[in-house]
Amino acid sequence: MTHRFLHKKMLLSVVCLTISMVLFAGPSSAQEHSDERYLISTPRLQLLGQALNAQVAEKKLSGISTLIWQADKVVYRDQVGLQNIAEQKPHTDDTIYKIFSLTKPITGTALLMLYEEGHFELDDPVGQYLPELANLRVEIPAGPDGKLRTVAAEHAVTIRELMTHTAGFTYGRFSESQADTLYVEVDLQNRDTTLADMVTRLGDIPLRQQPGTRWHYSVAVDIQARLVEVFSEMPFDEFLNKRIFTPLAMVDTGFFVPVDKQDRLAVSYTPTEDGLKPYSNAPWLSKPAFLNGGGGLVSTMDDYLRFARMLLNEGELDGVRLLKPETVQMMRSNQLPQGVDGPDWAPGNLFGLNVAVVNDSEKAYYLPTDTYWWWGIHGPWVWIDPANQIIVLGMMQNTDYRHSRVVHATVSSILYRPAP
Repeated sequence: MTHRFLHKKMLLSVVCLTISMVLFAGPSSAQEHSDERYLISTPRLQLLGQALNAQVAEKKLSGISTLIWQADKVVYRDQVGLQNIAEQKPHTDDTIYKIFSLTKPITGTALLMLYEEGHFELDDPVGQYLPELANLRVEIPAGPDGKLRTVAAEHAVTIRELMTHTAGFTYGRFSESQADTLYVEVDLQNRDTTLADMVTRLGDIPLRQQPGTRWHYSVAVDIQARLVEVFSEMPFDEFLNKRIFTPLAMVDTGFFVPVDKQDRLAVSYTPTEDGLKPYSNAPWLSKPAFLNGGGGLVSTMDDYLRFARMLLNEGELDGVRLLKPETVQMMRSNQLPQGVDGPDWAPGNLFGLNVAVVNDSEKAYYLPTDTYWWWGIHGPWVWIDPANQIIVLGMMQNTDYRHSRVVHATVSSILYRPAP
């Protein structure tokens, strides 16, 4: 499915929701914005529940959990459907989810903690700390013989470029290039390898494009995880546990699910003509060697809420400070090079440090300007709205990521689109 087709599908969903909001006689825009901060109304929350129940009833999702934090409390929490269809087990408050790329903001926070301690500057060359990534070359169009051709990078990749996905790396699965093919051939993110091994292999593969020239999703956050190891002189998982998870009381977050908690791990499902097909949980039941900083964590709704509340509160939660306010403000501000656009599949957004940042609310399906957010490929998402002091969290385990983006647009339109 092309981005254009997906965009049209989202717009159709949003139009239908707008009609529903009129029928349900939601409050007017003027009423909802009568206070300085926007308050999500009860009719909108009711409509949200109806829309998500419909997703499960129509077997588009096995289940979904949502939570809204506003005015320093949970104002909405709902679990719809099943975390395990075969066992008919419903979603609960303590269900554990594979959060995939919701790992990225956590990795970014870890690296920024070390930035505050003076280990590096954002515009330092990555090769200064990871020599394997010095003197990188860049792929250029193949010649008549189809062989890989490269040129020298125009400048050394910087840490800021790692954190904005503008470094020139790729993932090997979301685009096509000879560099992407090489990522697949060397099995760059094999769970039995290490972050150090990945960086060594990466040093032999050219960049997909010149650094600083475009936003392109990539393994850059795994490289950040390796930097955390180098700067802290401890394994990445140990740093996260010691410096983030334990201080924030994130008791169910990690790179695998221990035996005594495995009955709480939600199953992911793939939509097929014959119904929802389960996706194996096996890779998350034992500790991997590869501590995937871009997508390896499991967590619960309550754990991730504590992390999001720390960011909403400018780096501090319950007396525990992880980041300075100015560092969080930098994280959630546009950091893209001049002339570089944000993700083409996320209209209305620029990019900060490991998070997207809304700059055009209407194009971003009515998320307020300056909301910062990210999501995982099986659907979980977080929106942090600093202007209105709102956090919206959603947890689902759906392998059809295109449909997950439709669900995201549906939820944001219900909660934020101005009523007539």
